[in-house]
Parts: sequence; C-alpha cells; structure tokens
Amino acid sequence: MTLVAFNSPPHKCSYPTIRTARGAVRRTAARRLQGRILTAAGLALLPWLGYLAGTLPPAEATAWVALDALEAAALLTAGTRLLRADPRHRAPAAAAAVLLLADAGIDLATAAPGQELATAMVMAVGAELPLAALCVVLALRPAHRPTPRR
Repeated sequence: MTLVAFNSPPHKCSYPTIRTARGAVRRTAARRLQGRILTAAGLALLPWLGYLAGTLPPAEATAWVALDALEAAALLTAGTRLLRADPRHRAPAAAAAVLLLADAGIDLATAAPGQELATAMVMAVGAELPLAALCVVLALRPAHRPTPRR
C-alpha cells in the first residue's frame, strides 16, 4: 500500500508515458540497473524485518524494524520510480541515503567489540555505504540534461 501511495500518478489522470512526461528521466541501461539495484535492496530488507522482529528484544526490535522499514520504503519507491523513468525519484533517493547513513552509524556506534563490531563494519562497507552513495548520486543528478536554447 505504501508504494501505491508514493507512486500515485502526479495528476488526476493515468500515469504519463515516458515520451509525454515532463522532465522524464532518460531510460538508459545504467538507470535501469540503478533502479533494479535499489528495488532489489528494498525487497531484500523485507525478510530482514521479520528476522529482526523475531530475534531482538521488543524495545530494540521496534526501533530497528521501524528504521529498516523506512529504508525499504524509500529504496523501493526510488527504485520503482527509476524503472518507470519517473523524475520524482530524487526525494526518496535522498531519504534512503540519509536513512542508510544513520543505520550504518548507529550499527557501528552500538556494536559490542569483537564479532558484532566486525559484522557491523562489513554491513556498513559492503552494503549500507555503497547504497547510500548511489542514492546521493541519484538525488543530486538532474533528471535530464537541459537542451541548449538557440
């Protein structure tokens, strides 16, 4: 339901086609790959939410599940919008970047020394920080290059 609300048509009509949308994102192979990466990352977080809810103490589970659910929603929204060449992918990409950076920082700050800290570092370096960097690039890059006026 969240994706339906985030990805609703911008006007009272149906979704605009790529050719008629104002400011549409160019559908390049790179954009499709970026959209697939973000969508896959968001989908991968869904089973992780169940794992966290079942293994952590209730007070901790609530906080971590809420944070990761927001990350999943932002990643799925940005990814599906990129796949549809929707120029409105920038805000959810920026939100995902902030949430991923916060998640990595909190993981590292709260991890106990030893195996737990090593796992937090691997997750940060291997997943959270690269995804956050991709989201920052997508949030800052213009949807299309302006054509020069003559």
